[in-house]
Amino acid sequence: MFKDLKALGRESLVYGLSTVAARLLNFLLLPFYTHYLAPADYGVAAALFSYIAFFNILFQHGMDQAYMRHYGERDGSLAAAFYGVAGVSVLLAALICAAPAALSAAGGIGPGNGRLVVYSALIMLFDAASAPLFADLRMAHRALRYALLRVITVVLNVGLNLLLIVKLSRGVSGIFEANVASSALALLLVLLPALPRLRARFTADLYRRMLAFALPLVPAGLGSMAVQVIDRPILLHLTDEAVVGVYQANYRLGIFMMLIVSMFDQAWRPFFIERSSRPEAPALFARALTFFVIGSSWLTLGLCYFIPDLVRFPVFGRPLIHPAYWGGLGLVPVVLWSYVFNGLYINFLAPVIIAKRTGRVMGATLLGAAVNVAANFLLIPAYGMLGAAWATFAAYSSMAFFMYYAGRSLYRVPYEWGRVWAAVGAGGLLTCGLLVSDRLSPGAWLAARLAALLVVFPALAWALFDRAEKDGLLSLLRRAAARVG
Repeated sequence: MFKDLKALGRESLVYGLSTVAARLLNFLLLPFYTHYLAPADYGVAAALFSYIAFFNILFQHGMDQAYMRHYGERDGSLAAAFYGVAGVSVLLAALICAAPAALSAAGGIGPGNGRLVVYSALIMLFDAASAPLFADLRMAHRALRYALLRVITVVLNVGLNLLLIVKLSRGVSGIFEANVASSALALLLVLLPALPRLRARFTADLYRRMLAFALPLVPAGLGSMAVQVIDRPILLHLTDEAVVGVYQANYRLGIFMMLIVSMFDQAWRPFFIERSSRPEAPALFARALTFFVIGSSWLTLGLCYFIPDLVRFPVFGRPLIHPAYWGGLGLVPVVLWSYVFNGLYINFLAPVIIAKRTGRVMGATLLGAAVNVAANFLLIPAYGMLGAAWATFAAYSSMAFFMYYAGRSLYRVPYEWGRVWAAVGAGGLLTCGLLVSDRLSPGAWLAARLAALLVVFPALAWALFDRAEKDGLLSLLRRAAARVG
């Protein structure tokens, strides 16, 4: 058993680090885009990638998950998943490519961007075809190969972006041409080793059984993706491309908190599944939520305080983010705190998954999507891009509360609400200090931020710990200091 758990931990670490590395490499493109693309052009790209993320669910229609469920039938199930997804994807891509100008106009980016719609169809086709093959690597425990292929394609994507936009002046087209090339390479690299196994006969009965498993996953996938990306198309519909471009650039500054939550998610699921049968598990899960909230609130506070300085930091004589995009910095704290509530939602998944009542996950995602859509249409006309950020906050918050109430009757966890809300409240109130930043001198504002981050919040958090927790934390700090010394 210990050997199996070590393997699980090692693979989770590899998958997690590869995901973080890929996202950080993509994030490095953000400063580049802000200096070489006008906000309107970046807004077109942001809207199209939102459509890609949403329609990827239809292209793939859960067949990678179905393959993993039917992995025991090996080569037959791989052939069924691959050829099934490839056939559906070719059909959908052909329909899109048949009327790119019309779809471009309907999507709000103008009929002149039809070529970008064609590129988008190719990206979705290549990504969908490779999805079952990457799932096969996961099921075969080829974690290092999986991670290496992902990182290689991301590095190619970044390099081609630099070449096409800077050297060849391809503008927004260069973004999509780079993504087409990297997606095609990913498919090629994962397809070639699998070709011998894809010679297995396509079995219609097996494909139907896999489809029956996969299709119910689509609504939940659409709902989850709508929570993440539906704000861009709605913002485009209600404003214009330039506003979407500024929104996208500042929204992506929330990647730091998103990565923290993603890494927590990678560790949390195996953690609670492995310990769910232990008598001390409910109290342990409650304490995990408390510590997560205290730590994430402190990190979010620091990011809220210092991201404005980061975007203005000079690199080779120019600010990291072009000043044309600074008008959206006010939405960054809202996005960061939205990810904190996404982390609460992930915590509250434990009772539902332990009880095997995963249908409630679909309920949460559909609720989040509905709240996001409604809040966007309600708030954007009055508050612009800031309203879109608050819509995301409302969506993640509603999902968290829904999941808590959905799970508390299935597996009782004695959450420490007093400490949880004290930490969130302290972090939220100290974040409001941003409202008076322009009334203070730069030196006074820096001193106030450092005091809040390094003295006030830690003191409040320390007051929330009991004696055993304080002793444990002090022991941990002493060991860390000894290692440094």
